Amino acid sequence: MRRLELKVPPVVVFLFLGAVMWPVSKNVPSATFELPGSWIIALALALAGFGIAASGVMAFRRHETTVNPTKPEEASSMVAVGAYRYTRNPMYLGLAIGLTAWASFLSNAVALLMVPAFVLYMTRFQIKPEERALQTKFGSDYDTYKTAVRRWL
Repeated sequence: MRRLELKVPPVVVFLFLGAVMWPVSKNVPSATFELPGSWIIALALALAGFGIAASGVMAFRRHETTVNPTKPEEASSMVAVGAYRYTRNPMYLGLAIGLTAWASFLSNAVALLMVPAFVLYMTRFQIKPEERALQTKFGSDYDTYKTAVRRWL
């Protein structure tokens, strides 16, 4: 399973699962639920997810460190400001919220299951390998950060 680590860019995982959610919602109509104002909820979640992810990218850019998720060992600095004070992974959290927005719009419970699938995949194949690389690179500073800030929320 290690061969999947850091191989599939998180945006590709996001797009794949988002694409799967559409036919799932159409082929399992019994899992559809009534969600009044689903498009408003979806829009609010999408904007929140985008904002959180964008704030993570901007913090990396301000600290002139890599945003390449397949090469965490190339990080030039450890970022612990902005959204990184609340979550160690705002970019991935933003994508998860985006999938939640899409599932809300689709109003389908089976489609909603793609969100925990995303979180599990990202934790196993992206975040844990990144954490190992950052631990090697930043040592006790990263340990201190990990104890102060949660992985997701």
